[in-house]
Amino acid sequence: MYKIQTFNLTKKFDNFVANDNISISIKQGEITAIIGENGAGKTTLMNMLYGLLQPTSGKIEINGKEVHLKSPIDAIENGIGMVHQHFKLVPSLTVFENIMLGTEVKKGIRIGKKLKFNSFIIDNKKEKEEVQKIIDLYKFDLNPNDIVDNISIGSKQRIEILKMLYRNVDILIFDEPTAVLTPQEVDELLESFRELKSQGKTIILITHKLREIMEVSDNVVVIKRGKVIGEKKTSETTVEEIANMMVGRDVVVNVNKDRNTGKQGEVVYELRNISTESQPGKKCLKNINLQIHEGEIVGIAGVEGNGQSELVKVITGLMESTEGEILINGQDITNKWPKEIRKSGIGIIPEDRYAQGLCIDMKICDNFIAGYHDKEEFSSKGFLKFDEIEENSNKLIDKYDIRVADRKGNVSQLSGGNAQKIIIAREVESNPSLLIASQPTRGVDIGSIEFIHNKILELRKSNKGILLISSELSEIMNLSDRIAVMYKGEIIDIVNADETTSSELGLLMAGINKI
Repeated sequence: MYKIQTFNLTKKFDNFVANDNISISIKQGEITAIIGENGAGKTTLMNMLYGLLQPTSGKIEINGKEVHLKSPIDAIENGIGMVHQHFKLVPSLTVFENIMLGTEVKKGIRIGKKLKFNSFIIDNKKEKEEVQKIIDLYKFDLNPNDIVDNISIGSKQRIEILKMLYRNVDILIFDEPTAVLTPQEVDELLESFRELKSQGKTIILITHKLREIMEVSDNVVVIKRGKVIGEKKTSETTVEEIANMMVGRDVVVNVNKDRNTGKQGEVVYELRNISTESQPGKKCLKNINLQIHEGEIVGIAGVEGNGQSELVKVITGLMESTEGEILINGQDITNKWPKEIRKSGIGIIPEDRYAQGLCIDMKICDNFIAGYHDKEEFSSKGFLKFDEIEENSNKLIDKYDIRVADRKGNVSQLSGGNAQKIIIAREVESNPSLLIASQPTRGVDIGSIEFIHNKILELRKSNKGILLISSELSEIMNLSDRIAVMYKGEIIDIVNADETTSSELGLLMAGINKI
């Protein structure tokens, strides 16, 4: 018997069909990957399985019995839990408090020998014991007493999983679970999946990471434009075949980058002895020295939390450096405002597209000119040129193949990958001397990854400089000409990309210098 099935599941938003007669069958104790391009309908399907959306037509069965999931509470009561891409945790609370939130254990009060009732006082000791039991059961590396704000992103991910497991779910849905994890944390999470599977849990995995699919899943279901277009046993398919089904054409899984030969271009960007402090007396960046030449991609590699985020903040004007200089084409832009940094000829793809790159409640056309709205082509004497702004938006939507249901709608209506393409289009079209690309493909599908990589390589070919910061080591190795490795706020080595290996970089990332 199948653990969970959908029959002709359809979801419409007015005239737009997000899911079109989707029928899938998943057995207990299997890991099934649901994949497809951004906007293919994966998240809509998962939201119906978790009760966040209700189907327009069709049905859902669990253990052969039809269920009507009108809310996440209904889903959890039917054994379905969902771990979202963006965590829903309270940073100031402990691990055990977050796991128990909403299901608190209250202290009992006894009056006399017979009368006993629950008070409003939370039994912290009992809660810690309960949480420790479930941590031990699933072999997760967590301390119940740790404050969530002080732990790694990978640990926060495990808390989200335990929140669902404590509520006795049998089916776990993961929406892009590794989008914000380091390579080491990804490996730990995949091992957690295997442990969950060994204990009989059924896992549905939404991801764009084909390596993870091949490594951990039993089956692959491909969705394209709201329809199931293919189902395969993972052991009977290849990365290339899956990519082809997703995009509908052959996709270059590994970047083919021309080697930089001949004379090196002029220095376009330079960091000289850049240092800064996270708090008075505590340096988080120490004497960062780096040069980027015309027509060169320099990658920053390192385990998350070793200063990459602080470096990006300093060079994009969100954090002040306490020492050193930053130069663009010889011009000193140290500690300038983001607007001034952009005007100096720098394009910025931020680490967090929603927090720093887009206003989701603003129109698509307005996001295309954000930070550049005072350019002559978009404004005159303090007044915006609305026709030109709309024309620019339509041109970039077509040029960058951005999938939108409503061209005049807000960014909030777009999938993550299509939202990311707005930032890519805006910054590349500004024709920068230097592009700072921080996590440019985080959480986007393989077709969009290929597109973004090609745009970065086009900039390189047109003699621009690129600083690439990515938690994806394969992305750093494939795109970069040189790689700077950060460890504890310092650049501990700079290597040529075609003269190193992932093993050597892994040692450097762990703080072990090459001999």
